[in-house]
Amino acid sequence: MFTDSKSPKSNLNSFSQQNTITQGTKFNGDLISEGDFRIEGLVSGSITTTGKVVIGKTGSVDGTLFCKNADFEGKFKGTLTVSEMLSLRGSAHVEGEVQVSKLAVEPGATFNANCLMKRAVKELKKEISSTNLSKNISKAGQSA
Repeated sequence: MFTDSKSPKSNLNSFSQQNTITQGTKFNGDLISEGDFRIEGLVSGSITTTGKVVIGKTGSVDGTLFCKNADFEGKFKGTLTVSEMLSLRGSAHVEGEVQVSKLAVEPGATFNANCLMKRAVKELKKEISSTNLSKNISKAGQSA
């Protein structure tokens, strides 16, 4: 007769909430989450997420970061692996080892890193292979 259909339901499996390390907060250790992160404080350690990581202007990360997308305005030092897009704003400062699929750097950003772009390398290899293959086919069809 009575149902709870009018009351809002909370979905505990939803990862729409953003994890936030606020300015003035210092965190040492490892963070693992499926949600997004916004960092305005200081983090030393590792962060692993399937979401997006935003390092704000006052934020700083020293350690290891694995994520899907990243948008940096603050500082990062260490090992960074971004499976999709890394965006560096003009105030960003990045040092260390970086592996990305796509990279966008605004003027003014500091990017002192060894960078490996994974998908671009694979696509380039395919393009070179198909170009060489078409040249070999055209040479094979020519008579001497």
